[in-house]
Order: sequence, then C-alpha cells, then structure tokens
Amino acid sequence: MGIHYDYKSTKSAKLMEKQAKREKKLAEKKAKRLAKEGPKKDENKDKALDASKPITLDFLTNPNKE
Repeated sequence: MGIHYDYKSTKSAKLMEKQAKREKKLAEKKAKRLAKEGPKKDENKDKALDASKPITLDFLTNPNKE
C-alpha cells in the first residue's frame, strides 16, 4: 500500500529526471553529428546571381552552367 502514496509524491521528480536524461541524450547526439560533419561552409553566398547581368532562357535551362 505504501507504493501508492509514494507515487504521487515522487512523480514530478521522476518526470524532471526523465526530461533531463532525454535532453542530455539529444545534446550528445547533436555534438556527435556536428563533430562528424565538420565545419559548415556557406556555399550559398558564393553562388549568388549578378544583378547587372540579365537572366536569359539559356542561363535558366543550361545543364552545364557554372
């Protein structure tokens, strides 16, 4: 019978422990993934379109564009 009284009094503590464990696991996964990927490169900024050049149909449909 004592377990029923103990459950409600320790429920919030157990939930907080569970959430802390989950957050720790997610942080470890994120750190591992970032270490595996290495530093990120911003390639999108390098390949921006030049505003002074007009956009032609050949530019849009050329499969060998640089």
